[in-house]
Amino acid sequence: MTVCGTVYLVGAGPGDADLLTLRAARLIERASLIVHDGLVDASILALARKGARLIDVAKRRAHHTLPQDEINALIVRHARAGKDVVRLKGGDPFVFGRGGEEMEAARAKGVPVEVVPGVSAANGAAAAAQIALTHRDASSIVSFVAGQCKGLSDQDWAGLAGKGRTLVIYMGVKTAPQIAEKLMADGLAPDMPVAVIENGARPNMRVLRSPLAALPEMVEHEAVVSPALIVIGEVTARTDLALSALAMEAAR
Repeated sequence: MTVCGTVYLVGAGPGDADLLTLRAARLIERASLIVHDGLVDASILALARKGARLIDVAKRRAHHTLPQDEINALIVRHARAGKDVVRLKGGDPFVFGRGGEEMEAARAKGVPVEVVPGVSAANGAAAAAQIALTHRDASSIVSFVAGQCKGLSDQDWAGLAGKGRTLVIYMGVKTAPQIAEKLMADGLAPDMPVAVIENGARPNMRVLRSPLAALPEMVEHEAVVSPALIVIGEVTARTDLALSALAMEAAR
């Protein structure tokens, strides 16, 4: 009788291999089978041992990929055939990573699951951009939402952004015009500071800033691409204030 393997839902963090947990790094290095998404950086995949099988289930334009239910079936099939499966996900598996769905699918078939948390994209990208998501003088509340999903216009975001609050939007590049319109319709000031962090915590990271009303124009003009996070709130302006203060002090 074949012994069932284990599914390891592993967070790869925002992109920098140095931000992997020790547990994640060890699992990647010894794995014989890794099923990974498109947000996992090549430097992390390079940690896999020679001969390891890497299965790419990335969701990209003009690239045939598996629907989520087929990804679930794939990892369950390999585990039930006796293989340990490292399911490698950008950020944290349980923060917009569909890790909960994959865990439920595996458990329903009697497959043991271990979850290895990672540095979330929001935390990692914001830290790399030196944006404090909370600050005693600017924000005591942080909310995370998905900007690209069904029924976006019907979702109630009222109260998630504004004075004393920070709103972090995943997957919002394509829907930036609708996001800006939605928030301003809810009463958010058009001049609310916004930062867009593209390729957070990676060598090619960009941090772009604008007022909320100009967000769609900036995204289009700068040709922002995923992975990118949109951070809305007064905290996004504090880094500029700190740098300006340092520059003034250095000039004295």
